[in-house]
Amino acid sequence: MINPMYNLSRLPYFEKWFLLGLLLGVIAGLSSLTFYFAIRLAEYLFLKQIVGLTLPVPLGEGGSLTYTFSAERFYLIPLVTAIGGGISGLLVYTFAPEAEGHGTDAAISAYHNKQGKIRWRVVPIKLIASAITIGSGGSAGREGPTAQLSAGLGSILADLLQLSPEDRRRAVAVGIGAGIGTIFKTPIGGALLASEILYKRDMEPEVIYPALVASAIGYSIFGSVVGFTPIFGNYVEPFDPLRLPLYAVLGIAAGLVGILYIKTFYKVTNIFRRLRVSNYLKPVIGAFSMGLIALVFPEVIATGYGWVDLLEFNKLNEFYTIGIPIILLLALLPFVKIIATSLTIGSGGSGGVFAPGIFIGAFLGGDIGLLFHILFPTLVPSIAPFVIIGMVSTFGGAAKAPLSVMVMVTEMTGSFQLLPGAMIAVAIAYLITGNNTIYKSQVPTRKESPAHAREYEQPVMEKLRVEQCNLVKLMIRPSDRVDNALELMQKNLVLSLPVVTEDNKFQGIVYMRDIINKEGTVEKYAHSGVPSVRRTSTLEDALDVMARTKSRWAPVVEKGEFFGIITMEEITSLYEKEIKKINVNTTE
Repeated sequence: MINPMYNLSRLPYFEKWFLLGLLLGVIAGLSSLTFYFAIRLAEYLFLKQIVGLTLPVPLGEGGSLTYTFSAERFYLIPLVTAIGGGISGLLVYTFAPEAEGHGTDAAISAYHNKQGKIRWRVVPIKLIASAITIGSGGSAGREGPTAQLSAGLGSILADLLQLSPEDRRRAVAVGIGAGIGTIFKTPIGGALLASEILYKRDMEPEVIYPALVASAIGYSIFGSVVGFTPIFGNYVEPFDPLRLPLYAVLGIAAGLVGILYIKTFYKVTNIFRRLRVSNYLKPVIGAFSMGLIALVFPEVIATGYGWVDLLEFNKLNEFYTIGIPIILLLALLPFVKIIATSLTIGSGGSGGVFAPGIFIGAFLGGDIGLLFHILFPTLVPSIAPFVIIGMVSTFGGAAKAPLSVMVMVTEMTGSFQLLPGAMIAVAIAYLITGNNTIYKSQVPTRKESPAHAREYEQPVMEKLRVEQCNLVKLMIRPSDRVDNALELMQKNLVLSLPVVTEDNKFQGIVYMRDIINKEGTVEKYAHSGVPSVRRTSTLEDALDVMARTKSRWAPVVEKGEFFGIITMEEITSLYEKEIKKINVNTTE
């Protein structure tokens, strides 16, 4: 009986990936729902029941634009975050160490370096550990864990269906995009993210088609349960081209803050890696430190989406945090969130860096927008456009995913009129961040990815040079008689000879077929205008000349001077040595 799974793997590309896209979309939808409600449960147990704290909820998740801060046992926040960090660390470092950190980067690494293989146990451990980290108040996002969950399940699906390593990698990439696009309710941006997030300056075109299918299915499943309203509601404002220079300034600031976010995050991560304490304690230390910050800045708790919504719709004006004026609060929050996120995730906690990046960008945009509102009140009547474009440009530059993040934020806010301004700002931020990226497993382009090594690998014959071979000084003079040429050909088992003058100038080739039963000198039968190679030419070039001259050798000539011939036997010998060397290195 023929295995139906084997039949699936043999289907044409579009048919196969339409079916796999459907399956991966169902996986993304169900895993996102599971993770979403796991976070809600953890928030209820840790923050609501123990601290008595209720966080603001964005419009797209059933929230409103009215919020009054209260926490019955406010002082317990550091204790609760530390407990969450401890449980998360215990799960991760006991069962699946690769589940620590922000998740998306691990999935990207699996795509490039592990043929898409993700251990099965990573999926449940990542789900539980991340839900507890975020639900207990840790400053982290849910996109990274969702990406790793969907990517991990994609890898498992590929194993069950006995797909090739190449298809497994694609399933992982599709899982990353579909998972993120589903939980953010951004199906178009998620599909693009699947292709863009793998590289700093490139895209993976082959995953876009299945990612579109998977994101649409995942979004439909997730939205059917939690609603289809964009996370941050719908913000509509006519586009004003006069603001483009102001958005460009925001793009510059976003690029610089994006670099600060990346540098701080990995600096803190390296500090914790060098810290001489048990790995189990590091997330506790990081989460407790973050909890202390939250005593003064509770906005940094969890994803912070509710606060972003309040800022976008200008509902923070009357809000104070422990006596901190709103202007000072706006100025400090982007930098405080960077530190809080670095402590939570950099210490080994489990959570994403996308949501914090959106928060950081939103409040940076709020700062810049407020400044321009003071300077140009008529041109900038509201800070909302700067909040939205701040999200796009800050994280789009830091993640090296300007196109997909721009589309995602547009879907999250319904602000399509702001696209031109967002395009300018994110392009500038992307330029300023340079090679800095929050996802260290990204590679520059497809050419540098181990997943595409064979596609871009230079053939051995194109790497080896003529000068690496032993050249043979076999030749005949134009003035020599043809019978001498025949004798030399028979002695060396060749059917032609290079014709070289007394002053060592290459003149052409004489062929055996032309001089058999003939008399006279070689010069009479020599063919001129014969192609040749240089010492720096490749063996591929030498083989091409041999094919054109119908000989088992090629003349080596530079500026008319004859250096000898390279023979087919020498090429074969050098090629075999190189292949043995490659095989030894591969085995090692």
